[in-house]
Amino acid sequence: MERLQVEAQALEEYAEYRRIVGDDDGGKLFTPEEYEEYKRKVLPARLQNRLYVSWRSPTGMDCKLVGPETPCFCTHRYKQHKTDYEALPKERPIGVPCRVGRCPCQSYQFVPRSGAQPVRCRCKHLPEQHSAAPGFPCRACSKCSGFHSCFTCACGQPAYAHETVVETKEERLAQGKPVGQDVPYAAMGGLTGFSSLAEGYMRLDDSGIGAPSAELLEAPITSMDHPFLKAFQGPSSSAQTTPQIAGSSSDTGRVSHGKQSEADDMAYFEKRYQERLKMVKAAKRKERSPVTSKKP
Repeated sequence: MERLQVEAQALEEYAEYRRIVGDDDGGKLFTPEEYEEYKRKVLPARLQNRLYVSWRSPTGMDCKLVGPETPCFCTHRYKQHKTDYEALPKERPIGVPCRVGRCPCQSYQFVPRSGAQPVRCRCKHLPEQHSAAPGFPCRACSKCSGFHSCFTCACGQPAYAHETVVETKEERLAQGKPVGQDVPYAAMGGLTGFSSLAEGYMRLDDSGIGAPSAELLEAPITSMDHPFLKAFQGPSSSAQTTPQIAGSSSDTGRVSHGKQSEADDMAYFEKRYQERLKMVKAAKRKERSPVTSKKP
């Protein structure tokens, strides 16, 4: 048991080391002295000069927040780009060049994906078939002058209308967007919490679609809402008046209302289950029925 605890602690320390150092050790672990010296030198500037990277729609919504493992158009991860600055550049846009040898990528560029598949250019070629040099010309054909995808983001805007935005903490605060807590980890990009992993149209903060309006949250629950919502709503006016007419206590009314909610829920799921069974049976009958051949 003690051995397992020691191993678990060692794994946690290594994970912490990797999140802080990233690839800056060149594949060879720092000695304890080198590790402390690295933190003393790098962490103050990293905490002060963090860069926030997002893939932003024309409406100002961050449809994708970039993290350490998010791939660039050059196929390298964001953490393989220059993300630490002792002093923030004054020119805009801020460049985040790739640090991998001989890579022509001059600044990180997010490339969207359709599910697990990369989107294609209008020339039908993949991003890796294009050069990572500025303009992203195609290397597989001579007709394409640069990568241009007609892929439509979940926000409803085309991919080519989005832009990769690199901004400072102050610039992000000025727009009212979340910045999270200052952390010592490398290449955090736009990640500020677990919700940052969701798409912009699903993220209920100021970097995404935003929190629902008070009118929506306070709207009365109707029969069209999900049964779970109906189960947690307060007793209806009819449920409150019934016990009074019958001369029973309010507790009896609440119990009957709870039973009614459970019955509604069971009826809802039973209906959906029966519909699914009918669809399965219909599909099986269609497969079994012989295909009638046409006579000449």
